[in-house]
Amino acid sequence: MTGEIPHALPRQTPAGAPEDTPGDDGLDDRVPFLARLERADRAALLALGHGLDFAPRAVLLRQREPSAHVLFVVDGWTKVTAAAANGYEALLALRGPGDVIGESAALTGRTRSATVTALERVRAVAVQRERFTQFLADSPAVSFALLGLTSDRTRAADRRRLEFASLSVRERFATLLLDLARTHGRRTGDGVELAVPLSKQELAGSVGASREAVQRLLKDLRERDVVRTGRRALVIVRPDVLRRIARAEAPE
Repeated sequence: MTGEIPHALPRQTPAGAPEDTPGDDGLDDRVPFLARLERADRAALLALGHGLDFAPRAVLLRQREPSAHVLFVVDGWTKVTAAAANGYEALLALRGPGDVIGESAALTGRTRSATVTALERVRAVAVQRERFTQFLADSPAVSFALLGLTSDRTRAADRRRLEFASLSVRERFATLLLDLARTHGRRTGDGVELAVPLSKQELAGSVGASREAVQRLLKDLRERDVVRTGRRALVIVRPDVLRRIARAEAPE
C-alpha cells in the first residue's frame, strides 16, 4: 500500500446543504483518523495491512464476534449499527474514507460492539490486531491522534444525547435529516439528496423511535413537500422547514 488516501480529508459541506454550527476550535469527530496523521505515519500504518474489497450491503465486522483486526476505509461508505436483545437496531454512525473501524475491540480485547455494513462498494485495509497495537506502542503521535479521535467522538455523542433529551421525536428526526444533509448530502435539481441509502428502521434507530413513527413523520413531510422519498432514497426540498421543526418553531 502506498499510504495515499486521496479522500481522507475532513468532511465537506455539500453545495446547498445546511451550514455547520460553529463549535470549539480544533478538530471534531467528522475528521477521519487517517487525515489526522502525518504522511509518513499514515503510509507506515497502512503498509502493515492488506487490501480488501466489499460489495454493497456486505458485512465488514459483525457485532459480538471476537476481534482479530482493524479496518481502515480507503473508499466508500459504511454504516455502524448495534442490535439489542429484543431485535431493536440502532444506527450509531456512518464511517467513510479515512476512518478507522474496529479499533475499540482491538484495544480492549473484547468482542465487537457493533456491526459494520457497506452502503456501497468499499475498499479497505485490514491490519492484524497485534500489529496495530504494537504500532501504537511504538508511535506516540499516532496513539495521541487515536486518543483525540476517541475524545472527539465521545464529546459529539454526549452533545447529541444532551440535545436529544430535550427534543420530541419530530424535532430529533428533523435534526437528524439536517445533519445527514450537511455531512452526506449532494445537491440535485430537486434539493439535497442524501448520498447514503438508509432504511426507515435505521433512521428510526438513530432518533430512538419506532419504524412506524418515522413512517408517519415522513408521510407528513412528503405531503408538505419538505422531502421526497424513494426506495432507500431521500431528497430534502425545504431544509428551512426542517430547521424550524428542529428548533420547535411553528411552521408557516
